[in-house]
Amino acid sequence: MNDETTQTPATPSQATPDSETAPETAAATDKTTPPAAADGAAPGDAVPDEVEVIVGEVTTPVETVAAEAVAAPLGAELAALRAELDERTGDLQRVNAEYANYRRRVERDRVAVTEQATAQVVAALLPVLDDLDRAREHGDLVGPFATMAEQLGAGLAKFGLTGFGEVGDAFDPTRHEAVAHQTSADVTAPTCVGVMRRGYQLGERLLRPALVAVADPASQ
Repeated sequence: MNDETTQTPATPSQATPDSETAPETAAATDKTTPPAAADGAAPGDAVPDEVEVIVGEVTTPVETVAAEAVAAPLGAELAALRAELDERTGDLQRVNAEYANYRRRVERDRVAVTEQATAQVVAALLPVLDDLDRAREHGDLVGPFATMAEQLGAGLAKFGLTGFGEVGDAFDPTRHEAVAHQTSADVTAPTCVGVMRRGYQLGERLLRPALVAVADPASQ
């Protein structure tokens, strides 16, 4: 038998340790090696994880023109709203004034209607008052009739009825109706010397004039 040495190829399991640990060494090297320094920085300087950059606001002419272009319509709209508000305020003031005038007119008409209705009722009772005056002159108004006459007069007085026309009153053509004239040396101005029928007024309203006889001064 020849002494020959037989060489067998190495199996994968028999690979050298250097070939198995090479990838792991490279990975470890990548983990421990710091990142490359930034341009202009020394190799030993630390590189911050985050860099905060603050940029100031700079208004360019284009932005100014754009802002003015937006503000111009807003200003015009605001002016239009103010004009409309002034117009509506004026309308409200006119409506308030018209309503106030309407209320005064209604109140005036109400008072006038009330006075007219009262005057019609009281005017219908004036002949009764004339009969009571004649009965009083003749002395026939006594007893219960006198009391009733006084109550009637007091009730009508509450509505503002007042009588006028007495002997010796100065003649007033707006309140007296002269049915007879005579001259007298005892008077210095036209004077009522006789009353045929008393006159009455309701408040400021003349219901009827008094029928009187008038004496004029003798010199006239």
